[in-house]
Amino acid sequence: MAFNTEQIIGREHIDDIEGILSVSNTDVAEALHAVRSNYDTIFSWSYDKGNRPKLNRLYEKAKTSMWNAETDLAWDTVVDQSKLVAEQKLLMGPPLRTYVDLKGTAFERWGDREWDQLAIESQNWTLSQFMHGEQGALVCTAKVVESVPWIDAKYYGATQVMDEARHVEVFAKYLDEKLSGHYPINAHLKMLLDDIIVDSRWDMTFLGMQIMVEGLALAAFGFMHAMTTEPLLKQLLRYVMSDEARHVAFGVLALQDYYGELSGPEIRDRQEFAFEAAVRMRDRFLQQEVWERMGVPPRDVIPLTLAAPDRAMFQSMLFAKIVPNLKKLGLLDAGDGWLRTKFTELGVIQWENLSDTEEEYAAFQLAEGERATT
Repeated sequence: MAFNTEQIIGREHIDDIEGILSVSNTDVAEALHAVRSNYDTIFSWSYDKGNRPKLNRLYEKAKTSMWNAETDLAWDTVVDQSKLVAEQKLLMGPPLRTYVDLKGTAFERWGDREWDQLAIESQNWTLSQFMHGEQGALVCTAKVVESVPWIDAKYYGATQVMDEARHVEVFAKYLDEKLSGHYPINAHLKMLLDDIIVDSRWDMTFLGMQIMVEGLALAAFGFMHAMTTEPLLKQLLRYVMSDEARHVAFGVLALQDYYGELSGPEIRDRQEFAFEAAVRMRDRFLQQEVWERMGVPPRDVIPLTLAAPDRAMFQSMLFAKIVPNLKKLGLLDAGDGWLRTKFTELGVIQWENLSDTEEEYAAFQLAEGERATT
């Protein structure tokens, strides 16, 4: 059964601000979050390693690409967030106040102190969401190891569990020791992670986590890596990206043949899930928790931030890894091309002809000279 946009994402229009803000995290103080799931744990009694050669090569690459979060990163680096904000101003160009009329808005009385604090809070929020997303990947990959039916995929999935634990570790350490505060998980990201965990089908875990969440993370990490002037963060992101590219490639390799076996309605179900995941991830970048912490009503300022000239391009770039991978999996044009239409509405279809991650993951791997020890 096919669903319409409102049934999939809970609102008729993608850009309905009230609909987006109606999703909120009501348990910001919770220390533990339980999600009940019901799926088959599959043992494979066939131990013939290498039946899926591409997965086997990925596994062999993963075994030689491990890095140590404690010893391979320069944790003695001093991080001055105020200095970073000043450098970011020079790099990113004029702030919102220079090209949007803020008269009569919550920003009207803001001076440099408030704008600088906003930049600091935004960095704290962004790294916090990376950390939460990496824990989602840790949990989902452990589920993948249990539920995927092929031994080559279980072998590789086990290496990814270790990768994800390392990623949670480094983002938590960076937030605790170098920045100035954590944020709770964004409500839209939390909803998506819950949906991925609850679904009992192993391939939906791959689609939601490996293709969608990890694909967006790979693009976001690349953008931040290119823009930051902070050497420890740049090094940290480079190491994480080398792992993430393999993870996304794992998703492409695992799903490509399987999706060729599914029926039209089954494929449409996957298309709808991919669209929902894309919208949830886009919505979380509105940073409503930051505005609340700054004492500004999100519904008053989000329309202004959306009007920023570079906003649409930034939002679109986050899907530069997702769209070509979905195209390779056949989901963009399957059936009547429903997902292509939806991604055109989202303004991200222009990335479809970039290289998919299975083709380019080797380019992300750490070169011999990049493997530093401290």
